[in-house]
Amino acid sequence: MNKRAAGCLFIFLASLFICTKFISAAIYSSSEASWSSGTFKDQLHEIGTTLNILSIVSLVIGIVYLYLAERNKQ
Repeated sequence: MNKRAAGCLFIFLASLFICTKFISAAIYSSSEASWSSGTFKDQLHEIGTTLNILSIVSLVIGIVYLYLAERNKQ
């Protein structure tokens, strides 16, 4: 696998982690009687910051891989 494909894969993983966070919060709050933005924010808080950290790390690694692939191209 070349660096460009690895960079795209890491950026895809970053977006997948963010989507997982929001889908998990929606599933977690599906048993609530009523929905509001405050309720959803509370559910996001319950999910934690692990997915945020993983997405940021994956995004940075992906950008670095893409940068190195373009730099070595010249």
